[in-house]
Amino acid sequence: MALTLPAHPDPLDEELAATGLLHDLAHAFGGPFHYVLPERFDANLAAFRTALDEAAVEGRVYFAKKANKAAAFVERAARAGAGVDVASHGELREALAHGVRGEDLVVTGPAKSTRLLGAAALHGALIAVDAPDELDRVLALDTPRPVRVLLRRFPPAQPKSRFGMDDRQLEDALARCAQAGERVRMEGFSFHLSGYAVQPRTDLAADLVALCLRARVLGLQADRISIGGGFAVDYAPADAWQTFLDTQGPDDYHARKSFAASDFYPYHSPVAGADALRAVLAARPHGTGAPLAQRLREAGVMLLLEPGRALLDGAGSSVFTVQGVKDRADYGIVTVDGTSLSLSEQWFASEYLPDPTLHSTAPQPAAGPYRACVGGASCLDSDLLSWRKIAFPRRPRSGDLLVYPNTAGYQMDSNESPFHDLPLPAKVVLHREGGRLRWRFDHRPAC
Repeated sequence: MALTLPAHPDPLDEELAATGLLHDLAHAFGGPFHYVLPERFDANLAAFRTALDEAAVEGRVYFAKKANKAAAFVERAARAGAGVDVASHGELREALAHGVRGEDLVVTGPAKSTRLLGAAALHGALIAVDAPDELDRVLALDTPRPVRVLLRRFPPAQPKSRFGMDDRQLEDALARCAQAGERVRMEGFSFHLSGYAVQPRTDLAADLVALCLRARVLGLQADRISIGGGFAVDYAPADAWQTFLDTQGPDDYHARKSFAASDFYPYHSPVAGADALRAVLAARPHGTGAPLAQRLREAGVMLLLEPGRALLDGAGSSVFTVQGVKDRADYGIVTVDGTSLSLSEQWFASEYLPDPTLHSTAPQPAAGPYRACVGGASCLDSDLLSWRKIAFPRRPRSGDLLVYPNTAGYQMDSNESPFHDLPLPAKVVLHREGGRLRWRFDHRPAC
């Protein structure tokens, strides 16, 4: 029996198949490409803002730019007055170039370069200070305005984390910020927490609210906290995901590769996106007392969040052209014109599991499931976009398209590389105009 994991249905898929637009684009580019859907980004952003409004919590949503390099998403964030989370000088430059104001940036990441710190300070960005020596460099900056900072707390529930300062380091950092006077504006605290569980995020957020109250005694502003991202995306129905986990094994993968369930992203999440934010706000920190939303309101603390993947849910897919098909004894090997570097999950000892769809230039009758893994165009044995033997409705043919759904969140470009001198897949923006779908290149300024 073929192992499948169908993604949630998307009505755009059928429309694109009917128009033939994807085949036209594949012909024009002569290689794989990604398409992005900025209107879906807009809807996801609006959903997060609605969740904050429903809880009567003052908040700010920052798009975590690392999740996708497309300029279109940063432009939409700027147009909507949202913030952008950047972690490098290049990301900061790109955000500014696409209309994001400096004061709408938050700068995260570990051990930021002095160049990045200086540029962020000059533009009035908010800097999440990760370590005492980073605070040393912030305090040494010569800037015409106070440097805006958050102090990042080490997460006690994740003792292996490499991010943040422990209690002793935070106490020292607070004292130094108070002594710095007008050179620094200490606006609050942040944390970096792995995983998607609701309660740990609520617990740590409440701890930061308490830290804000303590910091105010020292005369510091301390009126906001950042809880980062960690809002899951629900890719597939619950029953399909559970069946997949219960039945998958080495026989379902090329070369009998094995995966533990813990290796996979949770492709079904009962509480995802803006609903996950609602759950965080409604939960009682450490299981007792008032919900987090009430504590934020009573303390006058603004909530900052930095979703990436969750703002990109449904906002794009990746398209590859079939170059050839090789038959093995009981399954096939489909080779496409790109590499697994353009589907990033495969390079984290895991697998991107939502089923790709097969598109033909002409309708073809289904001939029963044809199981095949999907290999890339490189000469590496490990270059597989899908180790799993996908159940295609028929044997794919050269010239067919494989569309991997919902790849805008991290999958498209985290690890892309022009290996073999293959071009990086183009990014195109799809939008509706005059009742029809139109496309344009995603524009990025030259470096």
